[in-house]
Amino acid sequence: MFRYRTRFLTVFVLSMLFSCKNEKEDQDFLKKVPGTREETIDPLAESSIIADFFLDATKAGELKLANPEAVAKYYKSQNFAPAWKNKALRKELLENVQSISKEGLDPTDYHFEYLKKSLADPANLDKQEKGQLEILLTDSFYRLLHDLYYGKLNPKELFEIWDLKKDSINIPQLMKETFSEASITKTLNSVKPHHQVYSGLKKSLAEYASTSEENITTVNEGPTIKPGENDPRIPSVVKRLKELDFSVEKDSTTAYTTGIQDAVKNFQQKYGLEIDGIIGRSTIRNLNKTQTDRRKQILANLERWRWFPRDFGNHYIMVNIPDFELTVVRDGDTVAKHKVMVGVQARKTPVFSDEIEYVVYNPTWTIPPTIKKNDVIPGAARNIAYLRNRNLKVYSAAGEPVDPSTIDWNAAEALNYTYRQEAGRTNPLGRVKIIYPNQYLIYLHDTPSKAFFEKNSRAQSSGCVRVQDAIGLSKYLLNNRENYSSEKIDSIIASGKTTKIQVTQPVKVYHLYWTAWRENNGTYFTEDIYDTDEKIYKRL
Repeated sequence: MFRYRTRFLTVFVLSMLFSCKNEKEDQDFLKKVPGTREETIDPLAESSIIADFFLDATKAGELKLANPEAVAKYYKSQNFAPAWKNKALRKELLENVQSISKEGLDPTDYHFEYLKKSLADPANLDKQEKGQLEILLTDSFYRLLHDLYYGKLNPKELFEIWDLKKDSINIPQLMKETFSEASITKTLNSVKPHHQVYSGLKKSLAEYASTSEENITTVNEGPTIKPGENDPRIPSVVKRLKELDFSVEKDSTTAYTTGIQDAVKNFQQKYGLEIDGIIGRSTIRNLNKTQTDRRKQILANLERWRWFPRDFGNHYIMVNIPDFELTVVRDGDTVAKHKVMVGVQARKTPVFSDEIEYVVYNPTWTIPPTIKKNDVIPGAARNIAYLRNRNLKVYSAAGEPVDPSTIDWNAAEALNYTYRQEAGRTNPLGRVKIIYPNQYLIYLHDTPSKAFFEKNSRAQSSGCVRVQDAIGLSKYLLNNRENYSSEKIDSIIASGKTTKIQVTQPVKVYHLYWTAWRENNGTYFTEDIYDTDEKIYKRL
C-alpha cells in the first residue's frame, strides 16, 4: 500500500512539473507569434505556488483575504492556474481600486497600498511574493464585484425588517469572463447601480469631498425658540444660516424676526424638517451638521442604493419612507406623485416589496396585533366605552359577535378575539385600501385625517402607508378594467358597501428608505426619521 501511494505521488509531482514546463514552453512560443499581446502571457505565479498558499493554513492566514473561501474555491475550480496573466488587466484593476472612493467605498478594503507597491515593480518579487500578489489581486477583484453589487454591509444584520428581493450574480463566472474578454472596468460597471439617484449621489459626494468647513458656528441646545420671542442664540442661528448660504433679510440681536423666520423655514424645507419656523431640537441638530456629517450621510445612502434591486420593473410604485412621498413610475416616466404618512419610530414602516393584487372600497379595519395589544385592549380595560366610541366590534375565532362586557380585559384571553371597525366616514382606512399581501400586514390606504398631509414631517401611522388621494391612485390601478370607470368607482364608494376588485395589471410596490438625493444641481437631505444613517456609516 505504501509503495502504491509513493508511486502515485511521484507520478503526480512529475505530471505537475511537465505541466509547468509545457506551460512555460507555450508562453515562450506565444511571445514569438506576431501580433500576440505580451500582456496576455505574463503570469505572476506558477500553479504550484498558488496551490501551496491554499494548502498551507499558515500562509493562507497571512494573506488576510476578505473572501478566503470564495477565492480558494475559485482557484481550485481553475486547477490553481494563474488568473492575472494580462499586465493591462492588473493595471486596470489597480486604477479601479484607486478610484473606488468615487462610489463611496474605501480603497484600503481592496488591498490598495499593497497592490500599488507590488505592481510598481513585480519583476523584483520572488516566487512567493508573486504568488501572494496573484491571490490578492483576485481577492480584491472578488470583493469589488461583491461590494458594488450587494453592498459592503448586509442590511439584514442591521435592521429588524429588510425584505427586498434581489437577483444574485455569479461572481466567479464574471471573473472568468473578464479574464477572457480583458475588461475590468466593463465588468465592474455592469454590477454597480445605475439608477439616477445613485448617479446623482456620486456627484454630491464629489462636491462634499472637495469642500470643507472650519470653525463653523454652533447653535447651543436649549428651549424651543418660537417666532416673536427673544433668545440669546438668535445671532448664532443667523450666522449659521449665512454659512449655509441661506439669505437672511435682516440681522438681529436677540429678536426672532419675520426675516429670520423665513430663512429658517427655507432651511427646514431643504432638509426635510417640519416647516413651522420653530427652532426646536431637530432644527438645531441639523443646523449644527457639518460638511463632514453630510458627506457621511451621502456615503450611507450610496450603500443603501447598492442594496436595492437593480431593476424595479417597467411599472411600479416607490415609497421613500423618510421623504414621505410615493411615486408611480411606468416605462421610466413618473406618472404621479402622492404625499404619504408612514410609521412612527416605535412602529416603523418596513423596507420590502411585493406585487399589488387588489383594492377594497369601503374597507373594514381588522385591528392588527400590535395595535390590538398596545392600544385597543388597554383602552377597553380602562373604559369599555372605548370600543363603542371607535365603532369597534369584537368577534370570536369562529367569527361570532362577542359582547365586550363578558370579556375579562385583564386576562390573556382578550388577545384571542378579533377586533374590527366597520366601513364608514371615521374608519381609519378611509374609503379605500390597496393590498399587496405580505407577512407584515402593511398596505396603502386612504385616511379621514387628511389635514396631516399639510405637515412636512409625516411619521404618523402604525406602519401602514396613508396616501393622499388614495382614491385617485386606486382608479389609476384599475384604469385597464373597462367595467370600472371613474364614475363606477365613485358609485361603489357612495354605496358604502365593501367591495373588493382585482388589479389585473402587474404593479409592484417598493417601500424604500433613503435620506439624500440630488435635484436641480444641488444635494437635498431629509430627516433620518428612523436614525439609520449613522448606524450604516459607522460600519462602512
